[in-house]
Amino acid sequence: MHIFAISDLHLSGDPPFKPMSVFGEHWHDHWTKIKADWLEKVTPDDIVLLPGDISWAMKLEEALPDLRAIDALPGRKVIVRGNHDYWWQTVSKMTRVVGGQITFLHNTFTPAGPFAICGSRGWTCPGDRSFIEAEDMPIYLRELNRVRATLTAAVQAGYRRHILMLHYPPVNDRHEPSGFTDLMEEFGVEICVFGHLHDEAIHTAPTGIFGGAACYLVSCDALDFKLKCIV
Repeated sequence: MHIFAISDLHLSGDPPFKPMSVFGEHWHDHWTKIKADWLEKVTPDDIVLLPGDISWAMKLEEALPDLRAIDALPGRKVIVRGNHDYWWQTVSKMTRVVGGQITFLHNTFTPAGPFAICGSRGWTCPGDRSFIEAEDMPIYLRELNRVRATLTAAVQAGYRRHILMLHYPPVNDRHEPSGFTDLMEEFGVEICVFGHLHDEAIHTAPTGIFGGAACYLVSCDALDFKLKCIV
């Protein structure tokens, strides 16, 4: 079993109603590039982590073509919500309409061999240039509770090795410790994957060890539209 990760697919149907090439020529036909690499690397026994911003759709019904396109690819897929995933509904509803090999994480975890895959959306951390106390702090605290819930569920089920999926980086733009890194250290998280960052922000992403975990930016454009093998 291998575990791969890639985020921020930003799909919008076929043909796409929002072509990503508006954000730069390197995004031209990006889904074709991702699928080609996926088919080359991933077997049915593997797992692919997708940390958010899956589809531009506003409703679950509109996102179904994108989710089904992902479901048709090899491997078991695990998804957490991104800030642009407005189509997100309850886990039971999403699971029911999609079926297949997609797992949606919300306040829980999913097994992956010796690992527990834990995750939530995360949020901008205090101290970040874009952090607005009155607006962001309640969401940040709520996401901390969700991350604690998913890690706690894994521990209660007997798992001691954890991979954490976040959409947002686990630290602010100055790479200072946060509530997320505190939780990573408390629960002994080994690997943290995240997306959200694009363009120039890719070069300022936190990489290396934070909160005791190896952290990887897996936004698809940061990976040249290729999946990253993390285990």
